[in-house]
Amino acid sequence: MVNLLVTQAALSGKPSQILHSKIISFSENMVLMESKLLQKLENKSITKKELLEKVEDNSSLIPEILGGASSSRPGVRYGCAKVLMDLSEEHPERLYPYMDFFTDLLDSKYRILTWSAIAIIANLTRVDKDNKFDAIFKKYYSLLNDEYMVTVANVVGHSSRIALAKPTLAQKIADELLKVENISTTAHLTEECKKVIAEKAIGSFDLFFDRIEDKKKVISFVRNYAKSARKTLRMDAETFLKKWDR
Repeated sequence: MVNLLVTQAALSGKPSQILHSKIISFSENMVLMESKLLQKLENKSITKKELLEKVEDNSSLIPEILGGASSSRPGVRYGCAKVLMDLSEEHPERLYPYMDFFTDLLDSKYRILTWSAIAIIANLTRVDKDNKFDAIFKKYYSLLNDEYMVTVANVVGHSSRIALAKPTLAQKIADELLKVENISTTAHLTEECKKVIAEKAIGSFDLFFDRIEDKKKVISFVRNYAKSARKTLRMDAETFLKKWDR
């Protein structure tokens, strides 16, 4: 059973004016029976792009798409996740009232939903007037200890977006990214995977380096990879150092 808290204010696009709220509870099967949009997504009679356009034109459809992201049917689940991710890039203010929903998705048993939530939350920091991200900072960055390389790489890759949106957290974010050098290997995160993650970290550092207070630690981190056997990592490290190590 999926429970969504939907406020009349959120549906009107005015989350700050809370008029009244109610819990809408529905099973995944009911969503598929009652929602023509989700049925069309499942049978591919509507594309994700077309669905996104409908949601952009009508924000009242957002709770329906959130419900779809919790569907047991992969086509609906991942299609809705993609729509939400794209919507968060162009219109983060429309999804901001549902920040808690995406925070919960970080714990999803479906890794693709976790990866989508990582990206969406990063996008929502651009409109985070209530500092909701600050409250989930530890939870978000705890994923750097995930056993899957893609999860860790997603957190690292989206960190620059967060640091640029919330410059007061730039140093704190940098401190978290510096830890990737020492993360443990797993069956899904090898030593070579760690090099990919380090490459992502250098790319992120480059985008918000001017906002980092303790620059020496970052420079030291990057220097460790200036002679890496991985060509792309070595090139990125060298480029970074030429730009910032003055």
